[in-house]
Amino acid sequence: MGSHMAITETPEQVANPPRIYTMTAADRCDQCGARAYVRATMHSLSELTLCGHHGREHEATLRPAALDWLDETEALNVRLDVSP
Repeated sequence: MGSHMAITETPEQVANPPRIYTMTAADRCDQCGARAYVRATMHSLSELTLCGHHGREHEATLRPAALDWLDETEALNVRLDVSP
Protein backbone atom coordinates (compact mmCIF):
# COMPACT_ATOMS: atom_id res chain seq x y z
CA MET A 1 0.00 0.00 0.00
CA GLY A 2 1.60 3.24 -1.14
CA SER A 3 1.42 6.46 0.74
CA HIS A 4 -0.54 9.31 -0.74
CA MET A 5 -0.03 12.92 0.11
CA ALA A 6 -2.92 15.31 -0.24
CA ILE A 7 -2.10 18.56 -1.99
CA THR A 8 -4.01 21.39 -0.41
CA GLU A 9 -4.27 24.74 -2.13
CA THR A 10 -5.03 27.91 -0.25
CA PRO A 11 -8.08 29.94 -1.35
CA GLU A 12 -5.65 32.54 -2.75
CA GLN A 13 -3.89 29.89 -4.88
CA VAL A 14 -7.25 28.67 -6.20
CA ALA A 15 -8.40 32.21 -7.02
CA ASN A 16 -5.03 33.19 -8.54
CA PRO A 17 -3.48 30.17 -10.27
CA PRO A 18 0.09 30.62 -11.54
CA ARG A 19 0.26 32.29 -14.93
CA ILE A 20 1.66 30.26 -17.80
CA TYR A 21 3.89 32.40 -19.98
CA THR A 22 4.19 31.58 -23.66
CA MET A 23 7.06 33.84 -24.69
CA THR A 24 10.56 32.50 -24.13
CA ALA A 25 14.11 33.84 -24.11
CA ALA A 26 14.25 32.99 -27.82
CA ASP A 27 11.67 35.73 -28.53
CA ARG A 28 13.58 38.93 -29.26
CA CYS A 29 12.50 42.56 -29.62
CA ASP A 30 12.20 43.58 -33.26
CA GLN A 31 13.67 46.99 -32.43
CA CYS A 32 16.60 46.37 -30.11
CA GLY A 33 17.14 42.62 -29.84
CA ALA A 34 16.43 42.42 -26.09
CA ARG A 35 14.21 39.65 -24.76
CA ALA A 36 10.63 40.24 -25.92
CA TYR A 37 7.70 40.25 -23.52
CA VAL A 38 5.04 41.76 -25.81
CA ARG A 39 3.63 40.22 -29.00
CA ALA A 40 1.30 42.21 -31.25
CA THR A 41 -0.51 40.19 -33.90
CA MET A 42 -1.66 42.52 -36.62
CA HIS A 43 -4.72 42.00 -38.86
CA SER A 44 -2.39 40.85 -41.65
CA LEU A 45 -1.38 38.08 -39.17
CA SER A 46 2.17 39.41 -39.06
CA GLU A 47 3.61 39.56 -35.56
CA LEU A 48 5.70 42.19 -33.86
CA THR A 49 7.68 41.19 -30.78
CA LEU A 50 8.82 43.91 -28.43
CA CYS A 51 10.72 44.22 -25.16
CA GLY A 52 8.87 45.80 -22.25
CA HIS A 53 10.37 49.22 -23.00
CA HIS A 54 9.39 49.29 -26.67
CA GLY A 55 6.04 47.62 -25.90
CA ARG A 56 5.12 50.51 -23.58
CA GLU A 57 6.55 53.08 -25.99
CA HIS A 58 4.42 51.90 -28.94
CA GLU A 59 1.36 50.47 -27.16
CA ALA A 60 -0.89 53.50 -27.70
CA THR A 61 -0.34 53.30 -31.46
CA LEU A 62 -0.13 49.54 -32.01
CA ARG A 63 -2.68 48.10 -29.60
CA PRO A 64 -5.79 49.64 -31.24
CA ALA A 65 -4.57 48.43 -34.64
CA ALA A 66 -3.69 44.91 -33.43
CA LEU A 67 -5.81 41.81 -33.75
CA ASP A 68 -4.25 40.49 -30.52
CA TRP A 69 -1.98 42.07 -27.90
CA LEU A 70 -0.08 39.72 -25.58
CA ASP A 71 1.73 41.45 -22.73
CA GLU A 72 3.82 39.19 -20.50
CA THR A 73 5.91 41.93 -18.87
CA GLU A 74 4.67 40.76 -15.46
CA ALA A 75 7.04 37.80 -15.93
CA LEU A 76 9.83 40.25 -15.13
CA ASN A 77 8.61 40.25 -11.51
CA VAL A 78 8.28 36.47 -11.09
CA ARG A 79 10.78 34.81 -8.79
CA LEU A 80 11.52 31.15 -9.32
CA ASP A 81 12.22 29.00 -6.30
CA VAL A 82 15.07 26.78 -7.39
CA SER A 83 16.17 25.69 -3.95
CA PRO A 84 16.54 21.91 -3.45
